[in-house]
Amino acid sequence: MFTGIVEEVGTVHRLEENQSIHRYQILATVAFAEGVKTGDSICVNGVCLTVCNVRDDSFQVDVSTETRKCTTFGTSAQKGQVNLERSAMPSTRLGGHIVSGHVDGIGRLMVREDGEGESVLWIAIPDNLSRYIVPKGSVCVDGVSLTVNQVEKNRFCVTVIPHTLKSTTLGHLQPGTEMNIEVDLMARYLERLMQDRGQAT
Repeated sequence: MFTGIVEEVGTVHRLEENQSIHRYQILATVAFAEGVKTGDSICVNGVCLTVCNVRDDSFQVDVSTETRKCTTFGTSAQKGQVNLERSAMPSTRLGGHIVSGHVDGIGRLMVREDGEGESVLWIAIPDNLSRYIVPKGSVCVDGVSLTVNQVEKNRFCVTVIPHTLKSTTLGHLQPGTEMNIEVDLMARYLERLMQDRGQAT
């Protein structure tokens, strides 16, 4: 489990393709890498991945064919800088919201409106995810926990504050950029409970 509060921004250093598995080497600070061990779960741009090797200032993760199909790891968008978060511990403050690292779909930045420090992002999403996005609800964009401002059919907008713009990759996003989207897990559970309730009546 993660919180959507990015710890630092890493850099995709190398990609090794071996049949169905792609192995990425991600550069991070020594302080971050020291807290990572083989087998740990790391949220990389919103995707939960398992660490398979650790070095002084980097770690490696394997990305399966299925993961590449439903995330930006399967597109050219997954290059350069990535948001990193280690899995939450029982003592971790839940500063964002509960994030599983299981991406629901790929969104696309349609409009970016930069104001005095903050930025408003309008993001288009697949039609099947629209029902899970509600005003003032939570959404995870490339591993960042954000609050939804407005919803219009198959797109929504969020306001990103200066601190988040500086400490995550969101500050560099431009219209047309694809991003990993995870809807609020609670919304999915609620939908399932309502379905079961309807079948029981």
